[in-house]
Amino acid sequence: MSQTADAAFLLNSRGVSRDLDAYVVAARFSRDGRHVGFALGDGTVWLAPLGSSTDWTQVTAHDGAPLDFAADPTGNGFISGGDDGKLVRVAADATISGVADFGTKWVEHVATYPIDNTKGLIAASAGKLVRLFDTTGRVLKELTHPSTVTGLVFDAKGKRIGASHYNGASLWFVAAKTDTPRKLEWKGSHTTILIHPEGDAVVTAMQENALHGWKLPDGAHMRMSGYPAKTASLSFTRNGKWMASSGADAMVIWPFFGGGPMGKAPLELAGGDGIICAQLACNPKDEIVAGGFTDGLVVVADINSSRILPVVPPQHGPISTLAWSPDGTTLAVGSETGFAALIDFARH
Repeated sequence: MSQTADAAFLLNSRGVSRDLDAYVVAARFSRDGRHVGFALGDGTVWLAPLGSSTDWTQVTAHDGAPLDFAADPTGNGFISGGDDGKLVRVAADATISGVADFGTKWVEHVATYPIDNTKGLIAASAGKLVRLFDTTGRVLKELTHPSTVTGLVFDAKGKRIGASHYNGASLWFVAAKTDTPRKLEWKGSHTTILIHPEGDAVVTAMQENALHGWKLPDGAHMRMSGYPAKTASLSFTRNGKWMASSGADAMVIWPFFGGGPMGKAPLELAGGDGIICAQLACNPKDEIVAGGFTDGLVVVADINSSRILPVVPPQHGPISTLAWSPDGTTLAVGSETGFAALIDFARH
């Protein structure tokens, strides 16, 4: 790509980037928004303070690969689960401390929820089991599912935790004295899960290139199909008006208002050339969504106006992760080839 064409992308004028030499499994911002962590397939985590283009630190977190990565619910660091069976805390100062050990089982999914500045919840899954911890690593609950857990998420208030698995999903109340889940059933392999910000719907991605959902509390089913590829990434806008999904040659944005999504056509943004959208992330403050494609292209779209901003040119391998800072001003990008970038949308 020419230097002139490169200049059209925000990375050139508002970004910093590095080649980290390993698959970027996940990028996440700390709860305070001051640090970003890039978890890599070689077992290391790169830590970068916002505002610095040079002060990046690499630390080994796992003897193997990290499988999921989340913000520490109370600190300025991160919680990482790996195929070495370890659940660890990665502090912003690059110190590593153990949270839990699952033995020979892979820690495949991690979710966290902040209660206040000193308390929070950490959930991690290994096989069929989900363990719920406080921030000291004390086990609060052990929740067993009918099959391997494929996705894990807290609702917006931290009152429920949802897990996807074969033939549906399970919703658990965190504070319940008796642990009996609400079972959301639909035959087939469900591969990830998302809960609506207002808690009135659950959506899963499925193995057969479709989405399935349940309206709460009545349990009415929703079916969203027609994807040419599997959906790996789902994201609601801040108020839950829209849900963005990957798995097509555009960002597919479903309306969750006016009776939708059933009976409503989705918006399709930034597509049409046959290149699949692999990852996306809705901004936590505004109705805009970032999308990363399998050719390495990253764009940001305004959902209301359909305006598209080019962010990263298609030259760094398939995009594997996207994340917004808590204040919605910075976008973190990672790719399968080890490319990592931070783009500052607040810079003038």
